[in-house]
Amino acid sequence: MFTKTGDSCFSNGRQCSFGRKKEKRKNFKRNNQKNVTKKLIVILGPTASGKSELAVKLAKKFKGEIVSADSRQVYKGMDMGTAKPTKKEREMINYYLIDIKNPNQIYTVGQYKKEAIKAINKIIKKGKSPFLVGGTGLYLKAVIENLEIPKVKPDWKLRKSLELKIKTRGLKSLYDKLIKIDPEAAYIVDSQNPRRIIRALEIAIKTKKPFSQQRKKGKPLFDILEIGLSLPEKKLKEKIGKRVNKMIKTGLVKEVKNLIKIYDKNLPTFDAIGYREIIDYLSKKISLAEVIKKIEKNTWHFAKRQMTWFKGDKRINWVENQKEAEKLIKKFLENK
Repeated sequence: MFTKTGDSCFSNGRQCSFGRKKEKRKNFKRNNQKNVTKKLIVILGPTASGKSELAVKLAKKFKGEIVSADSRQVYKGMDMGTAKPTKKEREMINYYLIDIKNPNQIYTVGQYKKEAIKAINKIIKKGKSPFLVGGTGLYLKAVIENLEIPKVKPDWKLRKSLELKIKTRGLKSLYDKLIKIDPEAAYIVDSQNPRRIIRALEIAIKTKKPFSQQRKKGKPLFDILEIGLSLPEKKLKEKIGKRVNKMIKTGLVKEVKNLIKIYDKNLPTFDAIGYREIIDYLSKKISLAEVIKKIEKNTWHFAKRQMTWFKGDKRINWVENQKEAEKLIKKFLENK
């Protein structure tokens, strides 16, 4: 039985489809704005759902190029743990905003928004269809709603203090603090991304106002079609398990070894799911079997948080397969 628009597929463990009904949809939802003619297709979904593979097929069919909306894939050398597009996929389709920073470099949401919009306009000028693809909620929201990101200068003393708390009390303690101060921001921010957590706390502390309340919507830049890939809970859990095992078999341990030879293993970037667990394994704190279980568990919790965020966006058209997505895109591109 399908749920009403916006319901979660994690409800009571039943198979659900986000935002779909049994009856045939007559019209698709779009973020349509007057006098906005530049079209943007957004493909989103929880981690391991298969959205990236779907996006490649769709971009190939509709002569498109892909702008990544993944906060971890921006970092060079972090390939297997972030499930970056394969070499074959990159040869098929042009990608933007992947491998643009080193793990020890800071990359803000404001920087991402600016570069993503630039890439989208570049694709449009080439006469191709831009696809914004990923699962980082704040990245997607920044572009879709043209958010005006709060301009708060970095407070390095405060940041060092918060980083010290991570080392002494763990990242979870900082994330729990963010939940108390700004619950909405906590849903958007990756709980495994210390830089995002620190930045949200920094803004809230410096301005004495929650980060989520300071983001203002700007003038819409694009006519947008949002497509979400829907999966039942059981299938998504299976896919997460397969992905984690594949990462281990194809060399995630070696990848992490190489990274910490070059960079400090305590870098906030390496608190990303998959990396901190492997670092603990290399430090002989846990076994490889425990690593696999922890990565699967943390990935699943992250996927649930993503869906909590996505289900609040009523503009998303949820699909179960490529055929459904193609119908929506065809109609969207033909509709002037």
